Amino acid sequence: MSEKQTMEMQHIPTSSLTSLPSRISYLKSFLKFTPEDGAAIHQSSTILAPLVPTILDAVYTNLLSYDITAKAFAPRQPGYTGPAPSSVQDLSLTHPQILHRKDFLKRYLVQLVSNEDWSDDAMLWGYMDKVGVMHTGEPGFKHREKRPELRVEYVHMGALLAYVEDLVVGAVMGADRFEVQEKVEMVRAWNKLLWIQNDLFARHYVVDRESEVLPKGVQFTKDAQTRHPRIETRVLAFLLSFLVAVLIVKQFR
Repeated sequence: MSEKQTMEMQHIPTSSLTSLPSRISYLKSFLKFTPEDGAAIHQSSTILAPLVPTILDAVYTNLLSYDITAKAFAPRQPGYTGPAPSSVQDLSLTHPQILHRKDFLKRYLVQLVSNEDWSDDAMLWGYMDKVGVMHTGEPGFKHREKRPELRVEYVHMGALLAYVEDLVVGAVMGADRFEVQEKVEMVRAWNKLLWIQNDLFARHYVVDRESEVLPKGVQFTKDAQTRHPRIETRVLAFLLSFLVAVLIVKQFR
């Protein structure tokens, strides 16, 4: 009779996930995000950099196609000092306030593709976490503390990330100067990175009962917390990420 095979199981204390470096360490381990993934993202800059204007136009065309997402851009935006639109109907790709928001997204994409430090306490993770905070209505970045709040609900942030990933996948897989395997590696790396960003949004929006951390940007009482359904976004997100990666690999084998 063969001996029972046992698996080595890592212990992840729930309390450790409130620390950003510890949380990143867990996310990277679960998703198998490696230095090679970081290198693949950096390599993809040669594909994505020339396409940034096209990506920005596609993102904001989509955002302005729905009143529920466009209305976030009607109030004066934090850091913007030009003329504000009087209604969502005034918004367009060339409106100064939209150009201001496009510039922020451009800087965000540049931060991702130009990063070279993927350690657990790298500055990039703190930047991505602050991007999550700033959309909850809280400042996120210190220079935004005295500026008008920006609140965008999580459903729209998740949808936007998925749309950005679709643009990235299309751009990478459509590039001719790389072998298929290289492009698959880039796509898988981006998939992992954007799911980490998704978690760095979710952690500031979703009630986490295990760590007893409440969402940012809204006032929750203990009663509200007990009425809120338990949502384990980390497990669901990671399983979806793995499923996408497996499907990508099978498609191009």
